[in-house]
This record gives sequence, structure tokens and C-alpha cells, in this order.
Amino acid sequence: MARAIVHTELGSPDVLRLVEIPDPVAAPGEVVVRIEAAGVNPIDIKQRAGIRPLPPIVEPRHVGFDGAGVITSLGDGVTGYAVGDRVAIHDTRGTYASALRVPVGNLARLLDGVTSAEGAALGIPVGTAYQSLRSLAVRKGETLLVHAGSGAVGQAAVQFAVLWGATVIATGSPERHDQLRSLGAIPVAYGEGLADRVREAAPQGVDVALDCAGTDEAIQVSLELVADRNRIATIVRGPDAAEFGIRAFSGGSPIPLTDEELEWRREAVSLAINLIEAGDFQVELGTELPLAEAARAHELIEQHASSGKIILIP
Repeated sequence: MARAIVHTELGSPDVLRLVEIPDPVAAPGEVVVRIEAAGVNPIDIKQRAGIRPLPPIVEPRHVGFDGAGVITSLGDGVTGYAVGDRVAIHDTRGTYASALRVPVGNLARLLDGVTSAEGAALGIPVGTAYQSLRSLAVRKGETLLVHAGSGAVGQAAVQFAVLWGATVIATGSPERHDQLRSLGAIPVAYGEGLADRVREAAPQGVDVALDCAGTDEAIQVSLELVADRNRIATIVRGPDAAEFGIRAFSGGSPIPLTDEELEWRREAVSLAINLIEAGDFQVELGTELPLAEAARAHELIEQHASSGKIILIP
């Protein structure tokens, strides 16, 4: 039997339960992965709590979308992978588990220089950041403002933009400024006077803004500093974006991503793995907890009590 975290009702972290489930069997086009690490993302918390609406729960709902591990079996028609391959998993519900069946299109091969914890930390944050910057057409020589730059999506966005030759201004609390500098960003503290601090840091002006914070301040400062509202986006305030005349990627946006944007999200994971292997990209890892303590992991995120990606270990 495998083990998995599920819930049968919405609510606090206490609704999460560790249960035994039948060992997964790969269907055609799928593999079974023995999970070595699962990444915990804010969307996991929002869905569990009912903040991000889903259809009613009619059977135990599995949790988590990002993970990494080792392939243990192949379904019919699978090529390009073999039993024993190390892989990262993205866009697949149920990674809070000891084993999971995964469509081959939701896998990325892990290289030797990338740990399972790093692989599990990539999917949603890296995919969201990369697609958002591609959609906003961030280019060499431009200046990008990233709100909440020290979060997982923010750090990925900072690194991609710096690699592409952009100047990046990133907001964060003062104790996180050294981390932002290490990624190549110019850190500024959020709070009263933010727009003036950004102007001081970027006298050349700001071309593009990405809101990963979801605060009124982030939206208003972006509107104040960026002339073209089509080059302002939020990943948090999706339902409000149209009201401000800006774009939304994720965050409950009523406008779905295009096929091209979805492909950018998929390709981002393999790209990040190659960059980590080359020493050109980093993932800030935080607390590691056993799978049975998934509720504690959710509590830490809700309390903003952990820097870096929280990882569950089956």
C-alpha cells in the first residue's frame, strides 16, 4: 500500500489526513513515481481552505501538485524514460504521497546536480514566474519591478529577468534584502513611500511590474510607475485585475492562459533544472517535514513562519 494526504471537507489544516491507498498502477502514457519530496505551495492551502473554489468534494481529495522522485514502473507506450530515472513532477494532483501515477508530459528529468527537494520546489513557482515574464515580454535593458520578490515565484522571476539582461527592483522585508541581492535584484522595503524608493532605485523608470504580493500597495504603486497597463500583471488578484485594467496570471483569474502560455509553464521546469545544474539558478529551500506533518506545513505557510520552500518527505 502507498500513503497519501487527503481531505474530505474544506477547512483548517486539521482536515488533512494521512491514509493508505492502493499502490498506483500506470495507465498508457503514464509512469509511477516513488515520491522522494513534495513541494508545498500556497495554492494547496487555498484549495484546502475553500479560498480557491473547486467542485464539491465527492471522494477524498488528494493534495499537492509538485514533487520529485524515481520512476518505478512504466505504462504502455511510454518512451524516453526508464525505471530508475529521477524526475521532477509538475501539474499533477496528489504529490503529497509516497507514490503517484504521472502522465509523461508532466515530468522533467532531474540532472545529477539537482536534488529531489530542489526538483520538488520548481513546478508552480518556476512555471508561473517564467510564463508571466514571457507574457509580459520582459527584455534586455528594461526595468522590472517584482512585488514580494523574496517569495518562491518572486525569486524565480528575479533570476529569469536578470539572466535575460533586465534590471530588477524587488520588494521585500529588510531581513530578506541580502537574499534578493544574491539573486541580482535591487531590494526595496515595502510600506509607506514605496513608490519614491522605487524611483530612487530606478531613476530610469520602470517598464514592467509583476505583483506576487496581492496587496493594494503593490497594485497602486505599479499603476503609478508603469505607463503601459498591459505590462502590469498580478498572480494573486485575478478577480480584481480587470477593474484595474491590468493582466492576471493565476490568482483566480477568469481569463484562462493561452496554449502558448501553458507550454511556457511546462518548459520552465526543464529550463530551471538545466540552470541549477550549471550554477546559474538557485532554489531557496526551507523547512523539511515528514509527510504525516502536512498539516503543520500548511500552518507554517499560513503563519508566514518559514522562509524558503517547505518540503514534505514521504
